[in-house]
Amino acid sequence: MEWKTVKLGEVGEIVTGKTPSTKNPAFYDHGDILFIGPSDLNSCTKHILSSEKHITLEGRQSLGKNVIPRGAICVSCIGTIGYIGVSSSDCATNQQINSIVVKEGINPDYVYYCMKNMWHVFKSLEGQSTTLSILNKSHFSNLELSLPPIETQRRIAAILSSLDAKIENNNRISANLEAQAQALFKSWFVDFEPFGRVMPEDWKFGSISAFPHILETGRRPKGGAVESGVPSIGAEHIKGMGTYDYSKTKYITEEYARSMKAGKIKGYELLIYKDGGKPGYFIPNFTIYGEGYPFDECYINEHVLKLDFPDKAFNIFCYFYFQEPEVMTYLNAQGGKAAIPGINKSDIENINILSPENEAVKQFGDIVMPYFTTILRNLKENQRLAALRDTLLPKLMKGEIAV
Repeated sequence: MEWKTVKLGEVGEIVTGKTPSTKNPAFYDHGDILFIGPSDLNSCTKHILSSEKHITLEGRQSLGKNVIPRGAICVSCIGTIGYIGVSSSDCATNQQINSIVVKEGINPDYVYYCMKNMWHVFKSLEGQSTTLSILNKSHFSNLELSLPPIETQRRIAAILSSLDAKIENNNRISANLEAQAQALFKSWFVDFEPFGRVMPEDWKFGSISAFPHILETGRRPKGGAVESGVPSIGAEHIKGMGTYDYSKTKYITEEYARSMKAGKIKGYELLIYKDGGKPGYFIPNFTIYGEGYPFDECYINEHVLKLDFPDKAFNIFCYFYFQEPEVMTYLNAQGGKAAIPGINKSDIENINILSPENEAVKQFGDIVMPYFTTILRNLKENQRLAALRDTLLPKLMKGEIAV
């Protein structure tokens, strides 16, 4: 059998998402059902395992037919078009997402990779509107894809899925290591479990300004970023460990990078979301890069702060310490006061923190530093795996590689 061209609406049912009434608390309070939006579709991860928002069973039932089963292919179709993921459970999406519930006789993983292969199509659609880009259900249903015999679909899907499975396994290992480090931090420095649940009297504190450190921002040239060169990291990339979106990378020229006296990422520094967002609303966030992730060479721009202590393990201690409610509340308050929400160097240097010379802090660093090295190396490997997958993808979809 030869490959044939079919419309997306022919391979399955197209379901447009819907939002349960926000006026009914019973649809949301303590809900544990995924309610997926575009921000939950990670460009590097196939399966959607979590979501920012959740709804209750009652909330899901209120949506009628606007729900999706496990294995549905979700595609963002309003605003940022073309982010794709596969639902990991029976759930729902908001109206910015169209989902494909693939019918019997067609391999759903193959259809997922067809959608991944349409990235250039989705990006071209974004540029067709001067306001909000929209790929409506009718247009979405009429998108065309090449459909080979089912055995060929399965073989192609198996090759690409093996790479995504390795990426997801690395992510599980990394998430487990970060959770172990978080649990250890809480046990020692929040609950004081090894110390009889009481903070030791000999622990020393001080403001960050009291300890040797580097705290700086970077910059971009007048006129902004360029299309290629040295990667420039902005606030949009500071979203916790391992969430870098390569499709949003911006660049500065090599000449400009060499002229910068500050802002180069050398590895294991704490990167801090500095400014941006809605007036009066500031949510702090942090990440750590290193081991060649996300790039062998990159610089931060003026919207990111880089905090670095002589002992790199103390940067990791700060990663967890800064996420404690007291520090988050303080940074939220400081950042929300400005007309353009954001924090400055003084806000960071005024934070009171355990001294890096405390023995417990040093021991914590000795334990968790290898965890973060493994996490960062996993992320770097994921980058290579994703690049291989994305190289094979168009060739397999055109039948250029025999399977």
